[in-house]
Amino acid sequence: MKLNDLIPNEGSRKSRKRVGRGISAGKGKTAGKGTKGQNSRSGVGGNLYRQGGNLPFFRRLPFMRGEGFTPPNRVEYNEINLSQLAKFEANTEITPELLVEHNMLHKNANPVVVLGRGEISVPLTVKVQRVSKSAQEKIEAAGGKVELIA
Repeated sequence: MKLNDLIPNEGSRKSRKRVGRGISAGKGKTAGKGTKGQNSRSGVGGNLYRQGGNLPFFRRLPFMRGEGFTPPNRVEYNEINLSQLAKFEANTEITPELLVEHNMLHKNANPVVVLGRGEISVPLTVKVQRVSKSAQEKIEAAGGKVELIA
């Protein structure tokens, strides 16, 4: 048996009814939609603002449009992984300023968080705003230390 020999079982597929093709076809003239009225027209429904007298959905929501309800004062961090810090020499002091010099930050004004992806073998002193637990364990296991700055 080959893929081109496969066919669906008899009666499992039913061809669609072609509407609006004359009265002898059984679904001519009004094409099964009855006569007149909103539901017989094309493009029926789909307008969320018209709800038949109800207060429209968008007017029921609070006035936070466009940003998708993200908290207005959330903190965005520059994420740095240990695999990126592995290129520095031993006993280097890693600060946000040093990372800016090496073009490793996305937005220089944002605080820095060190994440634990990758391995590190040289001792480093890391002075950043946040460090994940796994990253801190790996840095201290390599002989380095972590200091959090405000």
